Amino acid sequence: MNELTYGKNDRGPASFRSSMNALLRATFVALFSVALGFFGAASLSAQSRKIELSDLAKIASVSDPQISPDGKSIVFVVSRPNLEEDRSDRQLVLMDIATTTQHVLTYDRRGVGSPRWSPNGDRLAFVAVDGAGKEAKPQVFVLSMTGGEARKITDAPSGIEQFAWRPNGHEIAYVASDEPENKKEIEKHHDAFEVGDNDFLATEAALPSHIWILPADGGKAKRLTSGAWSLPKSAPPSSPASPISWSPDGKWLLFTRQEHPHQGDADLTTLQILNVDTGEIRKLTKHEKFESFGLFSPDGARVAYWYPRDSDPNNEIEIFVTQTSGGDGADVTRAIDHDIQRVIWMPDGNSLLVGGHDGTTTSLWLQPLSGAAKKLALGDISPSWGFWVDAFVGRKGDIAFTGSTPTQPSELYYMTSANDSPKRLTNFNHEISTLALGKTERFEWKGPDNFQEDGVLVYPPDFKKDRKYPLVLIIHGGPQASTTTQFSLLPQLMAAQGFVVFEPNYRGSDNISNAYQRAIWNDAGDGPGRDVIAGIDALKKLGFIDESKIGVTGWSYGGYMTSWLIGHYQIWKAAVAGAPVTDLYDEYNLSDGNVGDRYQFNGSPYVGDNLKDYRAQSPITYAAQMKTPTLILHDTGDARVTVSQGYSLYHALKDNGVPVKFIAFPVPGHFPGDPVRTMDAFRYWIDWMNKYLK
Repeated sequence: MNELTYGKNDRGPASFRSSMNALLRATFVALFSVALGFFGAASLSAQSRKIELSDLAKIASVSDPQISPDGKSIVFVVSRPNLEEDRSDRQLVLMDIATTTQHVLTYDRRGVGSPRWSPNGDRLAFVAVDGAGKEAKPQVFVLSMTGGEARKITDAPSGIEQFAWRPNGHEIAYVASDEPENKKEIEKHHDAFEVGDNDFLATEAALPSHIWILPADGGKAKRLTSGAWSLPKSAPPSSPASPISWSPDGKWLLFTRQEHPHQGDADLTTLQILNVDTGEIRKLTKHEKFESFGLFSPDGARVAYWYPRDSDPNNEIEIFVTQTSGGDGADVTRAIDHDIQRVIWMPDGNSLLVGGHDGTTTSLWLQPLSGAAKKLALGDISPSWGFWVDAFVGRKGDIAFTGSTPTQPSELYYMTSANDSPKRLTNFNHEISTLALGKTERFEWKGPDNFQEDGVLVYPPDFKKDRKYPLVLIIHGGPQASTTTQFSLLPQLMAAQGFVVFEPNYRGSDNISNAYQRAIWNDAGDGPGRDVIAGIDALKKLGFIDESKIGVTGWSYGGYMTSWLIGHYQIWKAAVAGAPVTDLYDEYNLSDGNVGDRYQFNGSPYVGDNLKDYRAQSPITYAAQMKTPTLILHDTGDARVTVSQGYSLYHALKDNGVPVKFIAFPVPGHFPGDPVRTMDAFRYWIDWMNKYLK
């Protein structure tokens, strides 16, 4: 029952993963051992104004940095909220590394992203939406760096899902979904389809995605793969779809094969190597499941890939390296003992840049193929994390990444080498950093079952340790994710209301060790619940918490935990359950991850007496014990956690006389993705806490 985004990491077996993690959590390094004397008053910044909900419109998001082949420039994506049009406006920006001079490359292009340099740096390919209405699809465009307009080179009817330059620079390979074979019949309403391991919102058969190739200057596309199997698809919130990787000589394509296109079958993934000229495909390893994110080494002799420790998807993802000729290879990151969410070859081919959660931060390590890993010294900066660490390694071993600090949202950072200190190249969010923000610190406590646990505290901007403050919990989704000390909007907004905000990590989180991460197996609520309560008990001892005013909130798995906690502990004054999994039986049957949930239990609920575990670990089972006034927030078109789960909680509370309000957003997705509805969700969330805690 992993992250309310789909399984362990949305590429593996399924469950619920939180879009709030990517949206609200920030990544950053400020390790802090908590002791009574450490909690002093947070100093106000030069500006006395506290952060407000309207500030959301001022926060720029920086992503996908790409260093040019000559090492002189970086192109990246900048996204800004547009409240008037209720969308995010995206641009490609080119920066000269030496001078930090910026040049906007794209204007008024919808959905622009995925910038990729041609091998010699004379052109830039990117994705943007082409067409209008139902015909609007993402396509590949190529822009000459000597000037002129970008040229659309693909015309995939279903749109492209990913692409990669061939090393000779003459061609581009891309992935696109097939069209239905009976398209004309469907138009005549002969549109019944066979159901598989898909979510209950599906209205058509799942179609496979395959690889095509075409000239980089445009022309006729050639299909390279076909069949009922598929390349994996990405269903946010999750990491990108497992990318295709060219061998340096351009003869081979490495890709991930999924045996069926349904997300419920996303465990059935293996790495395959395609001979582009002959069409021959061969399997790389002996594994039958769970492989993804394969990447050729710079010399093409080896492949690095993601694979769960001991072939168990409840475990950490680790990086294996094998010979291109075949074999399972060796686990090279086990000693790091953290869930790795990115791997990039260094130019020497003898080491890897890897990244993942580490305590209450996100870290990068330089991992030799043999020997101990070295953690990069990033100071108070955390690389951006969204089930994927956003970084790039240049041909000289220089590193670009996007990241944030506790007081500044995402910016672009650059390191001349892995031994260098990161330099911030952009300052898009300077205005936010000048506000009177709440101090953000790591908090540690001794948890049950001998776990040393951690979380994040955010204090009101005018915090004084001799006063009493209401406490608001914001519990992260996942569970295989973590709260970090990076800038995060919702906790700061709550702190500005005068609340101390506690964001606990709990067993199942991916930030401490494999033992901690897998401890949630077949213990979805009880163990994590005891971890959270132990954190609250430790926090109470510091003396500044008003124990009569504690609220619990969360989205996705955080919504599950909120529902679980109000059914098992009577210390709450108010609760907000966002996209809450309340019935694990429904989650197995109806969500996009569906049958993948079996990995988090003893198996299918329909086999043996396994159903008892699903029932015992479902919050709705304990509805009679729920007494806390609760706000439920949910998208009606949520495939990750079906809105039926919100309805169940609503009726259970209402029928038992518990104050409850259910707010639904009439949009698809696991969290409202547009800025207007995001602001509305935050407003409802904050107002509910103000109503009951002040």
